[in-house]
Amino acid sequence: MAITGDQRLLKRINRMALVRLVRSQPGLSRAELSASTGLTKSTVSLLVQELIDDGWLREDSVLVTGAIGRRPTPLRLDGRRLVLIGAELGVGYVRVVSMSLDGEILYRDDADILAGAAPEVVLKQLAEMMAEHINKLVDGGREILGIGVGVSGAVQEGTGVLVVAPNLGWRNVPVKAILEASLQLRTKREFPLFVQNDGDVAALGEVEFANGAVGDPLLFVGLGVGVGSGVVVGGRLLLGTRGFAGEVGHIQLQRNGPKCTCGRMGCAEAYFGLQAMADIRRCSISELRQKAAAEDPQTLEVLAQAGRHLGVLLHNLWTTLDPALIVLGGPSCRLGKAFLQPARDMFEELAQEARLEIPPVNEARFGELSVAVGAAALALHELLLPI
Repeated sequence: MAITGDQRLLKRINRMALVRLVRSQPGLSRAELSASTGLTKSTVSLLVQELIDDGWLREDSVLVTGAIGRRPTPLRLDGRRLVLIGAELGVGYVRVVSMSLDGEILYRDDADILAGAAPEVVLKQLAEMMAEHINKLVDGGREILGIGVGVSGAVQEGTGVLVVAPNLGWRNVPVKAILEASLQLRTKREFPLFVQNDGDVAALGEVEFANGAVGDPLLFVGLGVGVGSGVVVGGRLLLGTRGFAGEVGHIQLQRNGPKCTCGRMGCAEAYFGLQAMADIRRCSISELRQKAAAEDPQTLEVLAQAGRHLGVLLHNLWTTLDPALIVLGGPSCRLGKAFLQPARDMFEELAQEARLEIPPVNEARFGELSVAVGAAALALHELLLPI
């Protein structure tokens, strides 16, 4: 007897395959989708019509080709109805954005959190902000596809448990379960909710909302109070066995270096984490930014030295992962060339010693919103996965 798969699952896979193709190659026609996927023209026509009715796709103006017969109709993502919500749980703040399916930021909210506040208090605050977005979107006739949350720490992918977050002082916090319960209580609705490390989601944001093709593998390095990264290979995140992949801030640059928040000595974060740099100048982070903007000589030297350490880390990551593209993002990028240029110079110097060419090193497309936007991209990514 022939074994057949679940027809609903197969249909979902085929639908999302069409969405992925249109997203990566806007303007494809139904006939081109059929040729690319191997699905029959009739199946593609039926699925495309469903996707149009459901708000995933829209038809563009008919192409004039000069050929005899019916002219092909280009298809694109439809950004008018379906939306995604992304949230960032950072060190000292929370942030929420609402985004259209085609990458437009619709709403944004930021709030500070009290230092040392209990996880339940912080997550309640975040849930309230997310609930406000949900209500605003629903009242405006939008349909929410899913919610993503990027957190500063290592996350168990399946459970959404934040295993450890040194800069938050949190361990084994069931972030997903708490937020789901809190959101259901506030909105009386349920939505797909996904939780992942902030560097990982920021990397996804660079891929999912890119204008055209991006380098593969893509390495995102997040620079703030903490230092982390995310790697996207073949359209998927590299997470590791326990979700600890990408914790590059705790790579030791020197065994007997300064003490890190994780308890070890000489970690990268202890050299060029935002708080570490401020501590060297014996000032607050905001004062560090002010001194950098004023081109205070001592501050510029601290930033240059920190940047050189960052350059060493970039070199080490490059030789380990061989990425096609490196993206730098996070609050530390606001320090500008005084911090980033020495990093680029050191990276280039080390590569030239081996007579090798480094990959492009770009700054994040969405700037300080990289994690929140990436969290929205996480929800889209999970919904578009083939299985």
